[in-house]
Amino acid sequence: MVTYDALEAEMIKDLLESGGIEAEIRSAKVTPYPVNVGRMGEVKILVKESDKAAAEELVKGMKDGG
Repeated sequence: MVTYDALEAEMIKDLLESGGIEAEIRSAKVTPYPVNVGRMGEVKILVKESDKAAAEELVKGMKDGG
C-alpha cells in the first residue's frame, strides 16, 4: 500500500497491527526536505504476502468509514 502522508501511514500500520498483521513503513522522503512529488513522496506500508488480502480488507474498511 502506498500513501503520501506519513501520518496516514502510521494510522494504517496501527490498524493492521491491531488486527494481528505485522506491518512496516518505508519512506523514500529525503529529510529535511518535505518533498511530496512522485515516488520521492511515497510512504509504503509493507505486509507479508500471506497477509495482503486481509490487510487490504482492513484498510478498505477504514477508508469506507467502517
